[in-house]
Amino acid sequence: MEKVNAIGRRKAAVARVYLTEGTGKITIDKRPLDVYFPSSILQYIVKQPLATLDCVEKYDINAHLDGGGYKGQSEALRLAIARALVKINPEDKPALRAEGFMTRDPRAVERKKPGRPKARKRFQFSKR
Repeated sequence: MEKVNAIGRRKAAVARVYLTEGTGKITIDKRPLDVYFPSSILQYIVKQPLATLDCVEKYDINAHLDGGGYKGQSEALRLAIARALVKINPEDKPALRAEGFMTRDPRAVERKKPGRPKARKRFQFSKR
């Protein structure tokens, strides 16, 4: 099996993933998963698609993350891993879709509007 790549996005974060057959080593920006994401919850989010298909120790993952915060980055990485797994074996798609890992979350920060302090907040109204 050659290198399979995929891209995942969430909020402002972009994850580019390269999947190869291996022992289950996950490297993000040349750092191991537990160093890049010290939180066990975020590590769990990243490994969810692999755990669903029972192939946690079947593939080595090399990822490049850009933009966003750690939560957005972990969810972007989850989407990218799920997409890469589907490229390898398209029969896995229904199982991943049922768990919600194939859907790109479209929610993003709303832009600031002119004449307002934030996107929807208004300046205090003064009658007199």
